[in-house]
Amino acid sequence: MAVAPGSRCVLLLLLLDVLGAPALGDPGPLEDVVIDRYYIPKICLREAQMGDFIRYHYNGTFKDGKKFDSSYDRGATVAGVVGVGRLITGMDRGLQGMCVNERRHLIVPPHLGYGSIGVAGLIPPDATLYFDVVMLDIWNKNDKLQITTLSKPERCNRTVENSDFVRYHYNGTLLDGTPFDSSYSKGSTYDTYVGTGWLIKGMDQGLLGMCAGEKRSIIIPPFLAYGEKGYGTVIPPQASLVFSVLLVDFHNPKDGVFLEHLEVPESCKRRAVTGDFVRYHYNGTLMDGTLFDSSYSRNQTYNTYIGKGYIIPGMDQGLQGVCMGEQRRVVIPPHLAYGENGAGDKIPGSAVLIFDVHIIDFHNPADPVEIETVFRPEGCNVTTRNRDFVRYHYNCSLLDGTRLFSSHDYEKPQEVTLGANKVIEGLNSGLLHMCTGERRVLIVPPHLGHGESGGRGVVADVCNAKWVVQPCWAPSPLALPGLWGSGLGLCLALRGAGAFAVFPARGVPGSAVLRFEVELISMEEGVPEGYLFIWHGEPPVNLYEQMDLDKDGGIPAEEFSTFIKTQVAEKKGRLMPSSDPEKVIADMFRNQDRNQDGKITPDELKLKSDEDQEKIHEEL
Repeated sequence: MAVAPGSRCVLLLLLLDVLGAPALGDPGPLEDVVIDRYYIPKICLREAQMGDFIRYHYNGTFKDGKKFDSSYDRGATVAGVVGVGRLITGMDRGLQGMCVNERRHLIVPPHLGYGSIGVAGLIPPDATLYFDVVMLDIWNKNDKLQITTLSKPERCNRTVENSDFVRYHYNGTLLDGTPFDSSYSKGSTYDTYVGTGWLIKGMDQGLLGMCAGEKRSIIIPPFLAYGEKGYGTVIPPQASLVFSVLLVDFHNPKDGVFLEHLEVPESCKRRAVTGDFVRYHYNGTLMDGTLFDSSYSRNQTYNTYIGKGYIIPGMDQGLQGVCMGEQRRVVIPPHLAYGENGAGDKIPGSAVLIFDVHIIDFHNPADPVEIETVFRPEGCNVTTRNRDFVRYHYNCSLLDGTRLFSSHDYEKPQEVTLGANKVIEGLNSGLLHMCTGERRVLIVPPHLGHGESGGRGVVADVCNAKWVVQPCWAPSPLALPGLWGSGLGLCLALRGAGAFAVFPARGVPGSAVLRFEVELISMEEGVPEGYLFIWHGEPPVNLYEQMDLDKDGGIPAEEFSTFIKTQVAEKKGRLMPSSDPEKVIADMFRNQDRNQDGKITPDELKLKSDEDQEKIHEEL
């Protein structure tokens, strides 16, 4: 019979009423077990019932306190079925209704113990027995797994299934709270397959349906754990097990890359394919949210070819089909990432990786300049060609909208002679065949822009001119102190020319695709490469005689200058545009005054076309 807490005195009074009151101080023989529940846990999820399997520890003594038996002394708990006659009747009754971790003091009268016979050499006849019992475990053969979800992430795209490979942390205790194992103490997750026999049956079942990041309490009865044998010295036979589990991540060997499109631009003219060079920012995390790497922390994009084996296979696949400006989540199983070995001390073995990527731009080494005409004036018959001198306004930015430079920040438009190797190749191409007043948007890939190294500087030309940055000596105060010693600075120079100024460095990132908004303000027809002056028609047959204004047989610089200026004024020829006419004419005179005596003779005067023809004959 189970006795309610605190009812020991009531039980004794009832017995006295039934048996009659003997002399004071002598309660007389007991008819039933006396139960003192001297410790009852605050939480009692289950009480021992008839037919339950139980595990408990006890000390057994006589009335005088002499010990006759103890499970503690044997170093092993007692396990058995309660209420079915396998224990002495007094113990069968006294254990029923107990909670795990409850402690009871039982007084068992002789007729509910070993009676008038006793146990030879151990328990005398008609002995009243006293037991101090603590309940450690309760279960039933009809029990099932008990799963309690402690916490669950808001996002759960997939749950654990049989044959998945899982990584989880756990604390393992017996039902009474005694710890027997913990992954946390080992400093690493427990990694294994689910549903393939690598785990005890209860854990195989208890992990099914979990989300990455979910926490569960899993109570496993012994027949789904280690059963009658237990495990080593830490898990007794017939022990129920309690696991507090945190699922870190999981995958299946058959898994591919999982893509989640977080933000896709409305305009996506082209998607990345194998062989494209992509610049992107990323945050890399494990499935539990632990950050293992970030390009943002380095303030520099990650730049690479895709589909060519330069990055892990999962990222090679995950970046296929991205749009410029897209934000995408790429979930990569370990067999497409760093496998069983992991990488360094931040990526564990068999870890699923999550990359949140933001595509800045991409291009292909075979890409041409992309030209979009925004506005073209009507009746446009004359367009720009190489060697023309043009004036234009531009805004230069990266494809993510980052503004780099603008000619509008300066007093006048940008000026350049096309085809003279003074602007990046992509911009030069984009300015060809334009009408005055025309507006275009140009997308310039890096191999037609500033390449892998990018461009650095603060002058307006850094976006469009072929600037290079090189260390050079410069006079104070232009020198940048502390750079390669006193007086040495960063000189911004045209490729193939000398440095002309010193500037702080900033500008175009390496391998960046550039976006130009250009407007052609004006254009002047140019002259072929190597020419300073060109005739609009055929030159005079008697050129020398016409040039020799005073007919004295020699052409000094003044006569030469007067003649050329007259041809220009009468529109019979033109000088190289964008240049100082006086300087150009002086250069022309020096070229013709071959002996440098201050005048041109008939033998010295030669048209450039004739000179070029002579060179061809010499080569032949």
